[in-house]
Amino acid sequence: MVHIHAENSSSTLNFVSMEWFENDDFWRAFYPFMFSDERFAATPDEVTRILALTQRNSGSVLDLCCGPGRHSIELAQRGFKVTGVDRSPFLLAKAREHAAKSGASVEWVEQDMRNFLRPASFDLACSLFTSFGYFEDEQDDLRVLRNIHESLKENGVLIIEVLGKERLARVWKDTMCTELADGSLVFQRPQIRDDWTRIRSEWTLVKEGRARSFTFEHTIYSGRELKDRLLSCGFMQVQLFGDQQGSPYGLDATRLIAVAHK
Repeated sequence: MVHIHAENSSSTLNFVSMEWFENDDFWRAFYPFMFSDERFAATPDEVTRILALTQRNSGSVLDLCCGPGRHSIELAQRGFKVTGVDRSPFLLAKAREHAAKSGASVEWVEQDMRNFLRPASFDLACSLFTSFGYFEDEQDDLRVLRNIHESLKENGVLIIEVLGKERLARVWKDTMCTELADGSLVFQRPQIRDDWTRIRSEWTLVKEGRARSFTFEHTIYSGRELKDRLLSCGFMQVQLFGDQQGSPYGLDATRLIAVAHK
C-alpha cells in the first residue's frame, strides 16, 4: 500500500490509497527525480548497449513498464516495431507527448504487466530501470515472467535490468538526499524487510515549503535468485551481467542485468 502525507504549516492530511504503483500521485510527484533531462539524454547510449547485449538489430519489441517511453521511442526511431505497456495513465500521457515531439510511432497499451499477454509476438522484451519485483506475492512476479516467455517468438530474448541485492548490500545507506534542478529536495529512507527479500522505501519530496511522503515496497533479487526464476518460467539460457557494457556479474557490478533466451 502507498501512504501519502501532505503537510503544510496549518494542516496535515493523511490518505491510505491503492497499491503504490497504481497511484499516479507518486509518479507525478517524483517524475522530475526519476526522469530527468540527463536520464533522457542518456537513452540512446543505453539502447545501443541493450541491443548489443541482446544481439538484436530489428524486429518487434515489448517495452514492459515503459514509463514515459524513453526506451520505446528510441527503439522506434531505430526501426523497431515497439509496443510500450504501462498501467499509469500519467506516464503514458508523457510517453505520447514525447513520441509526438519525436515523430516516433509506438503502440501504447495501458495495462497491468501481470495481465499483458500477446503470444508469439515479440523478438525482444525489455524490463528496464528496476521495473520488476513490484508485487508482494512472488507468484505475481512469476506470472509476469511466464507471460513474457509466452509473448516472445521462438528464439526471442528478454532483458531485465534491476538493482541487485548484492550491490544494494555493498553500498547501503540509511538515508539519501538529492537536490533537484528547481531546488526541491528528495529524501530516501530504505528499510530491509522479510529476511532480505523485500525493501521498504520512504521517499519525501520537499518543495516550496511543503513535504509529501510516499512509502512503497518491492522485491530485491540476487543474481542467482533472478536466474532461477527465469529458468523456472521456461527460459532456456540465462546470462547475467554487472552493467550495460556486459561486464561479469561480480564484486564490481553496478546493476543486475539478465539476458534470457526462449
